[in-house]
Amino acid sequence: MKIHDEVRKYFADVHGESVGRSIDGTHAARTRRTSIPVLLALMLGPAVLALAWAGPAAAVHCRTSPAPGLDWTDCNKSRLMLRGADLEGATLLGTDFTLTDLRDANLRSANLEKAKLVRTSLAGAKAEKANFDRVEAHRSSFVDMSAEGASFTNAALQRADFSRAHLSGVTFEKAELGRAKFTGAKLRGIRFSRANLSRADLSGAIIEGPIALDHSVLFLTRIEGVDLSSATGLHQAQVNLACGDAATKLPPELTVPPTWPCGFD
Repeated sequence: MKIHDEVRKYFADVHGESVGRSIDGTHAARTRRTSIPVLLALMLGPAVLALAWAGPAAAVHCRTSPAPGLDWTDCNKSRLMLRGADLEGATLLGTDFTLTDLRDANLRSANLEKAKLVRTSLAGAKAEKANFDRVEAHRSSFVDMSAEGASFTNAALQRADFSRAHLSGVTFEKAELGRAKFTGAKLRGIRFSRANLSRADLSGAIIEGPIALDHSVLFLTRIEGVDLSSATGLHQAQVNLACGDAATKLPPELTVPPTWPCGFD
């Protein structure tokens, strides 16, 4: 069927109008003119039109400048210079910040669930009560970050650097922390429950309060000089897999395994 026949049928079926021919043979509509959306719908199909019509509108929120409380859900913000940006309370669900500079940014109470933070720098950022659940943050820098009450549940944080970070009341439950660094970090009330800390480096970390290690994987986890005397949920089998030294402090019911200190190449 030709396009003008489709148009005629559309008006006849929907509007109760007919599109006929004038005496000289040209097409003429009795009252209304066919709108562009109608023609597009007939030519391209409703599904294609919906995508074409919604695309630009759906991306409008991604063009806004950094500001508290903004919504960058599913936006591409990779490889940008956003140092010191004020994103307090922002909605950053699924936002792609790959290789972006977010040093010293204000992320307090921001929701970054499922955000992509691969090789992103958040050094010095303020992230109190921020939500980092299920983020992808391989090789990212959280150095000197302050993140009281933040959540990293189910986050992918392999080789992430939390050196000298101030972490109080933070949960890393079920997080992937293989080879992550916590050198010099201040840890208080941290939950590593069911987290994978294989080959993570906690040596030199300052434990300022109880930390939960129940069911966490401590395979070759470096805990030299770390005070774990107030750790909860820690079992001998986990300690036997970890790497401590004479300066490591354990809960009274646990003993130093004969394999300490570990040899590292």
